[in-house]
Amino acid sequence: MLRRTKTAKVYTEVVTEDEDENPLGNADVTVVSSDENADDSWLPEPKAKSVARRPAKPREPKPKKEPKPKVPKEPKPKKEPKPKVPKEPKPKKEPKPKTERKPRAPRAPKAKNVEPLEDSRTTTEPEKPAVMMEERAGGINDREGLQGPARVKEERLSFPMAMGPNSCQPSGSGLTSSSNQQSLMVKKEEPEEDFTFGEPVAKKQKTSAAPQGRPVRQAKSVNVFGEGLHMNWDPIQVLAQRTGVEQWVCGNIAQLLHEENTIPFLVRYRKDMINYMDADALREVQLALEELCALAKKCQSVMQTLKKDGVLTSELEVSFKNCRTPDELDHVYSPYKKGSKLSKARRAKELGLEPAVLALLQNPQTLNLHSYIRPDTEGLSTYEEVATGVEQILADMMAKDPDTLTHVRSLCDSSPVMLQSCVSKTALKEQQQQQQQKGGPPKGKPKDIDKFQLYSDFSCNIHRVQPHQTLAINRGENLKILTVKVNVPDRVKNDFSRWCVNVRWRPKGFARPEQMKILHDAVEDSYKRLILPLLCRGYRTKLTAAAEKESVAMFVRNLRQRLLVCPVRGRAIMGVDPGYRHGCKLAILSPVGQILHTDVVYLHSSGGKNNEGLKNATSAQTQVLQFQAQPRSLHKLTGISLHFCQSVVIGNGTACRETEAFFADLIKQRFFHPLDVSYCITDEAGASIYSVSAEAVKEMPDLDPNIRSAVSIGRRVQDPLAELVKIDPKHIGIGTYQHDVSQPLLRAALDGTVQECVSFVGVDINICSETLMRHVAGLNAGRARSIAEWREKSGPFQNREQLQGVKGLGPKSFQQCAGFIRINPETAVRAHSDDNPAAEKPLAKKGKGKASQPISDQLNPLDQTCIHPESYSIT
Repeated sequence: MLRRTKTAKVYTEVVTEDEDENPLGNADVTVVSSDENADDSWLPEPKAKSVARRPAKPREPKPKKEPKPKVPKEPKPKKEPKPKVPKEPKPKKEPKPKTERKPRAPRAPKAKNVEPLEDSRTTTEPEKPAVMMEERAGGINDREGLQGPARVKEERLSFPMAMGPNSCQPSGSGLTSSSNQQSLMVKKEEPEEDFTFGEPVAKKQKTSAAPQGRPVRQAKSVNVFGEGLHMNWDPIQVLAQRTGVEQWVCGNIAQLLHEENTIPFLVRYRKDMINYMDADALREVQLALEELCALAKKCQSVMQTLKKDGVLTSELEVSFKNCRTPDELDHVYSPYKKGSKLSKARRAKELGLEPAVLALLQNPQTLNLHSYIRPDTEGLSTYEEVATGVEQILADMMAKDPDTLTHVRSLCDSSPVMLQSCVSKTALKEQQQQQQQKGGPPKGKPKDIDKFQLYSDFSCNIHRVQPHQTLAINRGENLKILTVKVNVPDRVKNDFSRWCVNVRWRPKGFARPEQMKILHDAVEDSYKRLILPLLCRGYRTKLTAAAEKESVAMFVRNLRQRLLVCPVRGRAIMGVDPGYRHGCKLAILSPVGQILHTDVVYLHSSGGKNNEGLKNATSAQTQVLQFQAQPRSLHKLTGISLHFCQSVVIGNGTACRETEAFFADLIKQRFFHPLDVSYCITDEAGASIYSVSAEAVKEMPDLDPNIRSAVSIGRRVQDPLAELVKIDPKHIGIGTYQHDVSQPLLRAALDGTVQECVSFVGVDINICSETLMRHVAGLNAGRARSIAEWREKSGPFQNREQLQGVKGLGPKSFQQCAGFIRINPETAVRAHSDDNPAAEKPLAKKGKGKASQPISDQLNPLDQTCIHPESYSIT
């Protein structure tokens, strides 16, 4: 215990001050050394090392210190450095004037936290005041002469970085003050890799406003809603709250979308302005912004309608402009819809009861409801009717009050709100009627009820309902099989009533019991008739919106995976559309997708005749063998084409497994021995729909629709992206509940995904089809047709700049599409350019007041890359 009191922690601040004031003062150093001895006296481990190389500590009567006899060994010539103290009179470089670095003294407070480190350092280098003084006086060379030179050397290496250029001493200079040693301790406590070498830290802080240190253009003041549309809330702020994206990013996105930029263009060439968001996140912000714009437009149209009817008041206009969701707008507008009954509150206001309501809230002592009784007027003939009218006006005011709605929503958020579903009475009644009928099992509805068996008695917390459950419940409700309701606990109603009566709608004076009864009844009526239905609609709307969003996201993910499957290039492929009765349709395609041969074979016994399969097996073998007989040719062939074919693609439709087994047996028996034939199975969803589409008829007018399916199956392996863009994404079979989600939302998301995939992969403008070209960002069907016509008339494009000469392709469209178009030298070779000299130097489109300028027809190597023409100058 005495040892504890002796070794009480020494305040190194005192040491620092003393050493700073008098770095050579012996008295101060003696005090510090005695404290250090006291501190280290109770530390067991380092004493063995310290005794080995330093004099014993006479003050500590520890019996364990048997190695004290080794004390005479300590006075080694190491004490000889004492005479070196006179060498210290190198006041030439006296650091004392340089102690102006006291502005760096603020680092001293860090020494408080570093005391344990200093203690540990003193344990590794035992305390000997004389030796410490000699180290300070003898310079770095003497200091390195001590034991543990590696540790001291490490401190010296880190020392210049910590102290800066003014305090760094040359390797052979004299003094190093104790404050420097403490600064070394502080440096050791901060292991952060700080290699700024005294540079200001302000540059690091700039990244908070500009991600990754990239400059960001500030959003201009643009009216997101368009001219003439104004709301009482900031659309950018609401957009940031809904999407969780920073407000400056939302401002930039709104500005860029207002300038008609496409999502692929923003994701690739405006990364710094959208905070490096991906396409899905950017599309989510775009959809939220479109919802806000649609809400503002609807609000404006509703106000104009009411203004024509003479119903719009200033208070009602403010209520409309405060709406932030479609539910809120519908809640405010529902009493004024055409064809709807006059609301109870409006009827009471027309009877002149609104002043009574204001008197009840502001000055209830002066209110006398008997004065409003009119025996000859319906609704005012008795006291009860007057009180009921006042209640209805109060209930309407409560249901439209923002603070009241916010409070009741907060109560619901802290309560277990449940979603419940059960079989509807109508479905049960129909099921019983069908069961009572004679003849056979029940049909129709009973089967549908069985499909929704999981939701016949379903109950789940509103926050835990899964998206697929919401869509299934909605489907059952639309089919009138399920009855759905949102169950809000009664505790919410009780808390809400107390809050309204005692806080929000409390009269400002003394109210009589009959007046308080009117207030209580108004609160209950408002909650049951107006607020609770609003809450239930809101919950159902949120669940449906979240479920549709997840369903669309699943469609997008699956579609992107299908479109970006790696193609099989450079191989002739046989596409097989399997079938029983109508046989298997064959289509042999060249490595570039041209149709070389088509046929129908019956590989299975159900094809019609006996042994038909065996005969056609030989036919299939001979056809594949004959593909090697003649070289490839690109001209149109008549009759049977003979080409090299090593891959067989089988659709996964009817008779798929039997056809797979048939070809597997042929390969196993080495039927195609000269060739190394392999097969694969691919998804044929949408092939039959495409085979009868207008695009298929235009592309393959002379082929049977069944043969077109085989061609489509083969091309899906050769180039999935180019083939699948011809089919409506909804027909590819990539998601669920596609008929239960919002069709405009699904269509926009899928079309945007196709555009992103085509744009990010890029298209060779000289060989891509018109169908593929129309999905490039910035292009549409008309512009793609114009490009194809220009290509047919003037030959292949030589560079991107020539796109500006295409009719209908303006500067904005060129900016959006140029980065996603490739021009490869192999396909840009102009055939017979001498025959068409006018095509060599096409002219730019004529503009108002501008003369036509020739466009260069030289190849540009950057046109093969994704670098945008606007960056050619810095590339």
